[in-house]
Amino acid sequence: MTPLEIAEISLRSIAISGTASIIAAVISIPLSLFLCLRDFKGKNLILEILNSMVSLPTVVIGLLLYYLLTRTGPLGFLDLMYTPIAMVIGQAILIIPLMTIFMERALDSRKDVVEVAISLGASNSQAAHRLFLDSLPGIISSVLVGFNRAIGELGVALMLGGNIKGFTRVMTTAIALEVSKGEFELGISLGFILVCISLLLTSAISRMARR
Repeated sequence: MTPLEIAEISLRSIAISGTASIIAAVISIPLSLFLCLRDFKGKNLILEILNSMVSLPTVVIGLLLYYLLTRTGPLGFLDLMYTPIAMVIGQAILIIPLMTIFMERALDSRKDVVEVAISLGASNSQAAHRLFLDSLPGIISSVLVGFNRAIGELGVALMLGGNIKGFTRVMTTAIALEVSKGEFELGISLGFILVCISLLLTSAISRMARR
């Protein structure tokens, strides 16, 4: 595997997992705000379901989406199997529960801001906006946790992407391929690069968030 191929796979991994993280964040932020600010029957059940989904094996999600997206499945007409779009969908579904739980906890820890804002005359939407801003470091950390979970998973990427060279091959599937071929040194090197990518991106975004 040439350095150019490794760079291409690395960029594809970042692009797919980054897109999945953005989509998951767009869904998780309003959902976590709703769960934090609203008290309703069944709220604890929803939180328990989300907590249980955090530990759901990635291969299970991959299997369910494979059934839906395969040519003979209900959504087969979309022709998404073995494409980066299918991988993005799978990774987004995988990390939405994780992001939502972490964000809800971050928001709940700053919930007193809402009472203070309302007592000063703020509307409910203004109070929610203030809570969001005060909890932003925790929300960004939740997104980073989701991104690291997405970029490091294998089941969804392999089942929905197919590990096609130059199209859907990402770092985790490349590592699995090299290890299956007996290229353990290359597999370890790719794993080290994956860890470095995760650490560098997490560090850079965390610093920007603190500023």
